Amino acid sequence: MSRDRGEPGALKMAPSLLSADFGSLAQAVGEVANVADWLHVDVMDAHFVPNLTIGPPVVASLRKHSGLYFDCHLMMTDPGDYLEAFRDAGADGCTVHVEIGRTDELVDACRALGLRVGLAANPDTPFEAVEPYLHKVDVVLCMTVFPGFGGQAFMAEVLPKVSEVRRALDERGLEVDLEVDGGIDRNTAPRAAAAGANVFVAGSAIFGADRPWDATEEIRAAVLHAAGATRR
Repeated sequence: MSRDRGEPGALKMAPSLLSADFGSLAQAVGEVANVADWLHVDVMDAHFVPNLTIGPPVVASLRKHSGLYFDCHLMMTDPGDYLEAFRDAGADGCTVHVEIGRTDELVDACRALGLRVGLAANPDTPFEAVEPYLHKVDVVLCMTVFPGFGGQAFMAEVLPKVSEVRRALDERGLEVDLEVDGGIDRNTAPRAAAAGANVFVAGSAIFGADRPWDATEEIRAAVLHAAGATRR
């Protein structure tokens, strides 16, 4: 059964394991367990992106240590071959990239497996590529770096696309989470929030800190503070 993913549109912090110590992943998850809303699991196949990370066996091992919602980002050329394995390992949602094509097929496959469905777009992929699928997914992920490696600088030029996605979701009354991933910290997260994002994936800003739990809460507080200042 899927873990609680929270209300669509609500602020969610999703620490990314890509920047955690891979030799102590269970410990890393434990350090953010009380402050994270989701756990973002970056899956890379060394084909779609130039890096190789983890697969279903690691997800299954982590599931034994955590009841968090597992937000699995499949940066893979053939994610459809692994959706069932990730579901069985404990993934709650799987996000695939619109760039690989077969989007309708992959969305339907996720649904059939009982997974929450996410659709990701790289920084140079236009809004028009994801627009036809907004009514079919649970999460739209706008990459604010090119995927493959952690610790990259936030690409502010993606923010207009984030705003386009938010505007379309609101105009159509769609309860879909809008996620950003890449260079997210306490300075960039408020900018992404102002553009319409509500789910914030942060890796090095959290796991590169001495106290990852405090770093997570600092980013959350920065978003809430900026939102309060905007309302005033």
